[in-house]
Amino acid sequence: MLFIVTVRTPSTSYKAVMERFKTSGGHPPAGVRMLGRWHRADGSGAVVIAETDNAAALAKWTAEWADLLSIESTPALTDEALAAILA
Repeated sequence: MLFIVTVRTPSTSYKAVMERFKTSGGHPPAGVRMLGRWHRADGSGAVVIAETDNAAALAKWTAEWADLLSIESTPALTDEALAAILA
């Protein structure tokens, strides 16, 4: 299943987020495949497309950052999957 993960970086935690990102790379745990990540140029957040059938693994990944970031994970469909539903 695909997920759109929207990340917001509060200005109060920006430096701590960047330090953690530099050391960890922000990689997902086993069971979650990151298809892409795009950062806002102003540093206020990012959007991630992730794929997993393991909701617990996705929750683990977001929990690792919850002390610094606001994160929303939303199930997503490809154009083809939505077209099949609408057919």
